Amino acid sequence: MTALRVGNASGFYGDRLSAWREMLDGGELDVLTGDYLAELTMLILGRDRMRDSSLGYAKTFLRQLEGTLGTALERGVRLVTNAGGLNPAGLAAAIGALADRLGLTVRIGYVEGDALARPDALTANAYLGAFGIAACLDAGADVVVTGRVTDASLAVGPAISRFGWTRDDLDALAGATVAGHLIECGAQVTGGNFSFFTELPDGGHRPGFPIAEIHADGSSVLTKHPGTGGAVTVETVTAQLLYEVGGPAYLGPDVVIRLDTVKLAQEGPDRVRVSGVRGTPPPDTLKVGVNNLGGFRNSMTFVLCGLDIPAKAALVRGQLEEAVGKEGLEFTLARTDHPDAADTEAASALLHVHLRDGDKARAGRAFSSAAVELALASYPGCTLTTLPGDATPYGVFTADAVPQDAVAHVAVLPDGTRMPIAPPERTAAPPAYEPVAAPEVDAGPTRRAPLGELVGARSGDKGGDANLGVWARTDATWAWLRGWLTVARLAELLPETGPLTVERHELPNLRAVNFVIRGLLGQGVAASTRFDPQAKALGELLRSRIVDRPADLTPGVPS
Repeated sequence: MTALRVGNASGFYGDRLSAWREMLDGGELDVLTGDYLAELTMLILGRDRMRDSSLGYAKTFLRQLEGTLGTALERGVRLVTNAGGLNPAGLAAAIGALADRLGLTVRIGYVEGDALARPDALTANAYLGAFGIAACLDAGADVVVTGRVTDASLAVGPAISRFGWTRDDLDALAGATVAGHLIECGAQVTGGNFSFFTELPDGGHRPGFPIAEIHADGSSVLTKHPGTGGAVTVETVTAQLLYEVGGPAYLGPDVVIRLDTVKLAQEGPDRVRVSGVRGTPPPDTLKVGVNNLGGFRNSMTFVLCGLDIPAKAALVRGQLEEAVGKEGLEFTLARTDHPDAADTEAASALLHVHLRDGDKARAGRAFSSAAVELALASYPGCTLTTLPGDATPYGVFTADAVPQDAVAHVAVLPDGTRMPIAPPERTAAPPAYEPVAAPEVDAGPTRRAPLGELVGARSGDKGGDANLGVWARTDATWAWLRGWLTVARLAELLPETGPLTVERHELPNLRAVNFVIRGLLGQGVAASTRFDPQAKALGELLRSRIVDRPADLTPGVPS
């Protein structure tokens, strides 16, 4: 049986608007997917729905579909997207209305049941699996709309439908899940956000969107359309494979993927084979993402120039605490200043002041006006980067779990038939975290240099936690890295991780170490006041640190 060619044209709500057209016109596809949902997106859609109960889906997708639906139908490319968000039925109806206006006949299926009744929550959605998507495709759907399914399910569902897999085909499901995980973030696997972007053929200017050629055994080849930018290499695939994962056991609703079994091999230009993936039964629970409104927040930034920076920051702190009270205030001093600088910007530090409160008035003008009123009554050279403004609401994300059989997973077929999707009969408890002791390492003669000369990194957010994956470019570097980069060493290089619980996992097939940093992002992206609220730059910060590295290790392209 021929491989299933699954492309992806969206990695988040706000991704490249033209990608759907580019992917449909760029070459052969069987399925085109679009991932629009993230923890923050669900909060945004929840607030949309508060204003208008008919909304709650990604409106951008409709605009993209207007110019591409006819092409997809003409070429037999089936579309699968989670753009339904909190209202998959509403988006399905809107697509039907769009098709009528365009004079097109389209069969639409959708998946629902992820939304859970939580009166105390703005949104609460279980992460469903792929079998509802497969049921819609089996019934002849041209377009399948979902709410909150796992991102990888958008690719796994079409593979189930094509190859007839059952819930017992764990290795095949695991392999397809890896393929789905690799393409779910769009151009991030074809050179986007890549540590070694300067080595890409086009310097990373406009990476194309990815394609997974999924085979009947679950193995796949990652590629992209000819002539598009970026590259598909073992390293670009490794980077995405490490993105937002935890330990070697990667939990999903249909299967647990053993990431330590994944094998990557360069098969040709812009073609990476993904094979050897093993799967085990899924847990008997589903992850549930819960969003709530946490209150209101506001921020002001003071520019501190020249001498006595700490004293200037202390003065502002005392003045603001006296003006609005200490509760909810947070001060962060960014020492961006340089001594003996020749211009104001280079001589300045930034004092970021945040206020979070349940009282919109206190967090609003009462705070921002108090900051501005210091302009002529505080430290010498007092300036701010913004005008006074009102507070904005912020969200708090938490995750919990519900039994798989407590969720009414339903596929609504194109003819309106509602098909219940049974939960897996065979489940298993997820493995507990077991620390792996780093081996002793003798670096021999060393020299001081940035860590990033030898390793790549990719980092991201999962609720209030962050993950940081680091891979070695050569076997020799891996032999040193796995013994050298311990949890204690990470705390030395990234001091903010020191007080936190950090899990360390090794993935030898990828020559990689992955860290899960619990609580780094507090109450989640929407509530975080961290300078890098989604931890996207955490890996690049680590790579920039100057370390004592073995003198005989050679930077450069991997062996």
